[in-house]
Amino acid sequence: MTGGRGTTGLIVGAGILSAFQVGKAPLALEAVRADLGLSLAAAGWLLSAFAIVGAVAGMAIGLAAGRAGMRRLAVGGLLLQALGSAIGAGAGGAPLLLASRAIEGLGFLAVVVAAPALLAAITPAPRAGRVFALWSTFMPVGMTIILAAAPLLPVLGWRGLWLGNAALLAAYALVVALRTKGLSLPLPPEGMGADARETLARRGPWLLAGLFAAFCMAFFAAFGFLPTILGERLAVAPAAASLLTALAILASAGGNLFCGRLIARGWSHRGLLVIGFAAMAVCGLGIFTPSMPGAGAYVSCLMFSAISGLIPVVLFDAAPHYAPRPDRAAATMGLLMQGNNLGLLVGPAAAGLLAGSLGWPSLAALVAVVALAGITLAAMLPPRRAELSGGAKPSAAPS
Repeated sequence: MTGGRGTTGLIVGAGILSAFQVGKAPLALEAVRADLGLSLAAAGWLLSAFAIVGAVAGMAIGLAAGRAGMRRLAVGGLLLQALGSAIGAGAGGAPLLLASRAIEGLGFLAVVVAAPALLAAITPAPRAGRVFALWSTFMPVGMTIILAAAPLLPVLGWRGLWLGNAALLAAYALVVALRTKGLSLPLPPEGMGADARETLARRGPWLLAGLFAAFCMAFFAAFGFLPTILGERLAVAPAAASLLTALAILASAGGNLFCGRLIARGWSHRGLLVIGFAAMAVCGLGIFTPSMPGAGAYVSCLMFSAISGLIPVVLFDAAPHYAPRPDRAAATMGLLMQGNNLGLLVGPAAAGLLAGSLGWPSLAALVAVVALAGITLAAMLPPRRAELSGGAKPSAAPS
């Protein structure tokens, strides 16, 4: 089954709108803290609660998607995010707000598990690399757009921002439901138990999940609090700090697209991962070292974002090759996104605890340790020749 560019754009758009829900928390962090009286550590959980469900149930969502259908999962995920955002807008304290973020996180997970599988089903093999590079931009593009809306925050308030996102998500869910009617994917013949056993028995999906966890933990440990950090380092207003953060995150999209070209030219997955993680470790020092001038810290943010943008493209591109069979791709993608959410859960929470007790410079050590773990996992991946043995058929994936 193939689809036109309009369908591809519609699916990527669902990811971009879902990324709004990640980016709105750092944008409104100071406003929420002031309104609800949250500590810095509690604010870290506001960023991390979004990922709680995905951190424990990512693969389960992928398995369920394999039975229920990716189209339904994508539409349902958008609606769940709308529900969570609407509930959060009315929260009078941290417990309900954190619970609403967990609901949003479940919907986010549903979309980001379903979308790559839909894209793989409708995209001809020669275009797959470019399409996955485009898909990988959903997070930086979405976060950039929502952070660029910082001037609207004083007008809308953080509650208005949450309600506006709920309305956008609900409307987009309706568009996706109507525009993808008739789009379906074949379901695996065996039950979920066989799907899980076959996927979990392979080393590749576990390594990819670990790599995504390391990437997200390091990235969001640095960028989850970036508007606050830049406001202090550059002595700028919150709106300006959010716009600077948006530009830094947008640099990641450039790295995503450039990585698609490198993969097409035969660069190894392992080499690109090592480059990305090494850049995170080095640039993390530039961001958080107090002796670094503010302008130098911001240049480090741009480099951190752009070069680390290689990592998610590699992981999305590699995932189908590590799936036991094409109809097992949903389970592998679910495990991959479980790693993503684990990193998103742990990264900001750990950063908030460390920064609250030891100060911002402690985050340089956190990022460096996590990046080193990512390099170690990357070294355990087989070389690209082994990844692609058997050509483009995911059924030839290595164990």
